[in-house]
Amino acid sequence: MKVYQDILVEESNGVMNLTLNRPDALNALRTQTLQDIVHALDDLRDRGSARVLVLTGMGRAFSAGADLAAGDGNGDLGYKVEHFYNPILETLMALPVPVISVVNGPAVGAGCALALAGDIVLASRSAYFLQAFINIGLVPDAGSTWLLPRLMGRARAQAMMMLGERISAQKAEAWGMIYQVVDDELLASESAALAQRLAAGPTKAYALIRQGVRYALDHSLTEALVAERRSQRIAGSTEDFAEGVAAFREKRQALFQGR
Repeated sequence: MKVYQDILVEESNGVMNLTLNRPDALNALRTQTLQDIVHALDDLRDRGSARVLVLTGMGRAFSAGADLAAGDGNGDLGYKVEHFYNPILETLMALPVPVISVVNGPAVGAGCALALAGDIVLASRSAYFLQAFINIGLVPDAGSTWLLPRLMGRARAQAMMMLGERISAQKAEAWGMIYQVVDDELLASESAALAQRLAAGPTKAYALIRQGVRYALDHSLTEALVAERRSQRIAGSTEDFAEGVAAFREKRQALFQGR
């Protein structure tokens, strides 16, 4: 497994853990961090050995967002968006495996968007989400304007982005932003159990679900129904479907291989 400067990447039992590893900077995202994430996601996609990705942060924060103190880059913020944030979000959305975000503390700015890009988002009770761009005169990026309205509706999303106020983990759960709030001391064990559950599941079906939901959000009912037929045809030809049917008939637990 490749060693990175700003992230830790570990793979075990089909689970790839990608941990932002700048705890002294609250895992703020400098150019090096973004480069590391891009390369790690490309590696996950190309090697094809992991069956689930877990995103989290080291220490007491998920991510404080862009590192304003790093002083890197060429001064063109649009360049960083185009060459780092956009590819990260596009690659995350296109991965052939489920993505779990484990939000262990503040998720701010681009870090908020990165956290909410997960298929299943678990947050510690002490965590919060903040779209802080407006507080420094910027607009939300890293996919925020696409993600947030789809998660909680236009009114709440727009207020969150315009007011720059913290959204607690509990409120995020109530608003439909995240899947579940977990007590801080249970977050690691709960997320690990969830990751193992998904890693043992029908990986190709998960990938088709990810693609299908994203497609349906931007297309008509008729188009979504056609896409469902196409996806079901693919899923129905997998080894995991055959195993699932056999297990059902034999009244046993299915042993999916991700094929």
